[in-house]
Amino acid sequence: MAEHFADRLISAVLARGAPCAVALDPVYSSLPAELTSRVGKTAPVAAELSAILEFSRRVLRVIVSHVPVVKINSAYFERYHADGVSALDELIAEARRLGLLVLADVKRGDVGHTAEMYADACLGWAKGGEVFQTADAVTISGYFGRDGAAPFIESAKRSGKGVFVLVRTSNPSAAHIQDVQALDGRKVHEIVAAQVAQWADADDAIGKCGYSLVGAVVATRNAADARRLREIMPRSIFLVPGYGAQGGRPEDFQPYFCRSGGGALVVAGRSVIFAHSAPAYRDESGNSWEECVERACRDFVADICRVAV
Repeated sequence: MAEHFADRLISAVLARGAPCAVALDPVYSSLPAELTSRVGKTAPVAAELSAILEFSRRVLRVIVSHVPVVKINSAYFERYHADGVSALDELIAEARRLGLLVLADVKRGDVGHTAEMYADACLGWAKGGEVFQTADAVTISGYFGRDGAAPFIESAKRSGKGVFVLVRTSNPSAAHIQDVQALDGRKVHEIVAAQVAQWADADDAIGKCGYSLVGAVVATRNAADARRLREIMPRSIFLVPGYGAQGGRPEDFQPYFCRSGGGALVVAGRSVIFAHSAPAYRDESGNSWEECVERACRDFVADICRVAV
């Protein structure tokens, strides 16, 4: 039987000493000049995708010594249709070979057979002697209720994978829906959190580490809301985006962690992978964009480790 996802994740976090993940959201126009100067900013599609794949692979080799998880957003590859999906599969395989856990940020959501097909696509499946392996965990929408989440959760249980359910997002207009108060005084996102807590608390969902394979995406910048969500979902590991380019400061992430300092995985994206665009890193590292990424990744990890106590 496959090792429990939460146990694998916690072990990897402890091994790296970093409750952190790097988001790989590659945009061709933001790539280092080294990778785009050969074909220009208006490269043919095949050349554009090739540069993105090379950049992504090199980022993986830099970050693997510093963080346990890479979060790959499928949209940045799906836009290239079949070739992009093939590149995504290659990248997931490469990350896993390097020893990184891979979180597929796909935010899928539906019910019934459609949800089952999405779960197979994102978490892998087998037929006869052929095995289709994919990411170690996936993000899904929590707003379909149990009917939408169950196919992903059951697939994750069978395969030793994980599921992160969207509970509270960081975009400004999220409050117009997710913070609306119900008649009982709870906010909508708290009602979703209570459902996630039920799914996470099932005996067969909890690993030896005490955490569940059912995690939650939580990105509010309201410290009181973050603390309340931590109380509602004690078994769930929180996936917390927002560091750096999205404006999140290190101290903003402290409420997401349990008192023991565990239970959360903070994500940084552009501030790390495009660090060559930041004058401070560029001036220190000269023409080496990979050194910029490494310096930024180290700073990110140091910032989060300082508050995860």
